[in-house]
Amino acid sequence: MTHPKTSQPGTGANRSYEAVWRIESARVIAALARRTGDVGLAEDLAHDAFVSALEQWPVSGVPRNPGAWLVTVGKRRWFDMLRRKGTLDGKQADLIRQAEVCQGFAGTDFDEVEEEVADDRLRLIFTACHPVLSREARVALTLRLVAGLTTEEIARAYLVREPTVAQRVVRAKRSLSEARVPFELPPDNQLEERLDAVLEVVYLVFNEGYAATVGEQWARPELCHEALRLGRIIAALLPDEPEVHGLVALMELQASRLRARVGPGGEPVLLADQDRSRWDPLLVSRGLVALARASELAALPGSGRGLGPYGLQAAIAACHAQAATLAATDWARICALYEALGQVAPSPVVELNRAVALSTTCCRAFVATCWPSWAVSRKLVPTWSGQPRSHATSASSSSCSTGPQACPRRRRRPAPPPGRPRRAGRPRSHGGG
Repeated sequence: MTHPKTSQPGTGANRSYEAVWRIESARVIAALARRTGDVGLAEDLAHDAFVSALEQWPVSGVPRNPGAWLVTVGKRRWFDMLRRKGTLDGKQADLIRQAEVCQGFAGTDFDEVEEEVADDRLRLIFTACHPVLSREARVALTLRLVAGLTTEEIARAYLVREPTVAQRVVRAKRSLSEARVPFELPPDNQLEERLDAVLEVVYLVFNEGYAATVGEQWARPELCHEALRLGRIIAALLPDEPEVHGLVALMELQASRLRARVGPGGEPVLLADQDRSRWDPLLVSRGLVALARASELAALPGSGRGLGPYGLQAAIAACHAQAATLAATDWARICALYEALGQVAPSPVVELNRAVALSTTCCRAFVATCWPSWAVSRKLVPTWSGQPRSHATSASSSSCSTGPQACPRRRRRPAPPPGRPRRAGRPRSHGGG
């Protein structure tokens, strides 16, 4: 089924309806998926409900609780569908039982719908990021179901054909159905692993916006903002998970530099050359608050470890965000944080960026005199139990980079001759601010 659209998207009323859909769609789909046990069917029912809204709201007005209105209409559509299927198929026992459950929905008042909103949305997020799906399918399904983006919007953001995105979404929903993936939260013994997969998807979306892999633009802020919105939703639903807050902090701090990292002609501006007055102070403030929360949770007794990879990267980004100038950057702390990051998420990128930080003038004197005792006395290198986490870091793992030599995944090419466009499909850049 296609994404619901208004017939005249330019009008003020229809823009309001579209805003309602963007805000409420995840809640509505999640609530219906909990009843039906089928994410694909739930999305279809939610779209049918929104089509009804477009027909009725211009006459009756937007209800006080539009989300509950949509859920109730979706439930009634499901009940009607079950009743028709029961008639056609001889009223099998399982459909009769489901229909009996639905009987109570028919007379429910729109404003009296009781929804387990938080749990439903969490179930939807974990389902959209289920391990049975490919990475590309997880990204597409999450943007579609959780972020509420249309297929057209996802295709435009990733510079791919709309049918390609539609096929990914259809195949993803089919895979979930065929694998009989239950619409439920993962058990406690799988929560950390499954949460890592969810955070990876959110960070993949952010990275594609922060350092675009295809197209003429070096950054696509709209994807960064969608990733931030997803991250904030997850942080609100899982307030006691330090790595969730660490990821939000990392994205807030990185996004604060978006305006300064691209020049007037669309060329990239490295961290050392950025105009720091253009950094967004609100995003910096939000990032520091999220980092403080992550650090607080990681330091609680029984946590068993300090900051994880996202939190450590956020701490590195915070060193830059709090420095008024490049010379004022606390490179010594950055070196210690990269040392810690290398323990929990070892990679050549981390080692290279640590080497860049160590090679700065102020850091050379630090390394020669007091590195070991300073790091221990400040307790900058926390201890962790168990094996290092496997999920990789990218966009800000090289946030201390001061030049193109710190970027291991992109070789800078000379600027193309006048009139010749830059090639699309270049490798992703994770360095240079």
